[in-house]
Amino acid sequence: MPQEPQTGAGQETGRTLNRRGLLSCLALGAAALAGCQPPPQAPLKLGLNPWVGYDPMVLARDRGLLDAAQVKVVELASSSETMRYLRNGLLDGAALTLDETLRLADDGVDLRIVLLLSTSAGADVVMARPDIRTLTDLRGRSIAVERTTVGALMLQRLLQAGGLQPHEVQVRNLEASQHLSALRNRLVDAVVTFEPLAGPLQAEGLRPLFDSRQMPGDIVDVLVVRAETLTRRQPQVEAAVLGWRRGLHALERDPQASAELLAAGVDLTPADYLTTLKGLKFYADGEGLALMSGRPRALGQQSEGLAITLGLMGLLRETPDWGRLLDEDWAGRLQTLEGAQP
Repeated sequence: MPQEPQTGAGQETGRTLNRRGLLSCLALGAAALAGCQPPPQAPLKLGLNPWVGYDPMVLARDRGLLDAAQVKVVELASSSETMRYLRNGLLDGAALTLDETLRLADDGVDLRIVLLLSTSAGADVVMARPDIRTLTDLRGRSIAVERTTVGALMLQRLLQAGGLQPHEVQVRNLEASQHLSALRNRLVDAVVTFEPLAGPLQAEGLRPLFDSRQMPGDIVDVLVVRAETLTRRQPQVEAAVLGWRRGLHALERDPQASAELLAAGVDLTPADYLTTLKGLKFYADGEGLALMSGRPRALGQQSEGLAITLGLMGLLRETPDWGRLLDEDWAGRLQTLEGAQP
């Protein structure tokens, strides 16, 4: 039997239910649309180990000059740990030395150099006893060197500059912290060291014999990212570059205040921190870009000797592909960024 249509309160209830149903559908639709939106992108994970040459990025973070929503600075204990994290995909980018970058690329890690940070301009030095006045005086003498690529590279360049063969010197592998004791006990005649450790050695009567100013382009700090990171997350890479520039300008405006803030992080006193700064040269706007550009890339030409030496040391198998490491499109974008206010 057909039902009589409802009227009055029942009819109103029906309409109310329909409105509620419509509102529910609209709410569900909005939620569904919201669910289709991509989640906020995680910050770029940028690794670095304690080193004065990387500190403008730390200063930018600590002073709020780096966009924390775009870039996260991951501080690691050593360059070896930074390289391992980058190799294993735990970092999107890192601050490294150029030789470390070439070794990772040689191992198949697809990297792009996005910024030149600094270069050693006397911070790495060979100190010798007062009676050793020339490089040839090292023949038959003992030299202490730390087991690092930079230490090995300094030793190699020292021997080349002095016309010495490896067998003509005695090499002792010692941590840099042991060098002063070894010299005092006459276990070695010279050491491959760096600031600020070189200062106390000079106070003990040792004299500088050779330093990184005589090997330009060999000890360079760079900012690298994974190739896929530069392709897919370029705005975050740009944020890292801008943060670096702001941090560097802050450091250069007030080095004393910056040293007081940063020195403890690299286990130095503020005075030692400032001494180390004097042995570094930070790349100015445009200066690094010029080295990253050109055909062939100017940095590749400057660093040809470095690549050859690393090959002779058994640390590189292939000639570096500078056209790949230094992306031409990124160089154009970097030029635009360097024209912006820091």
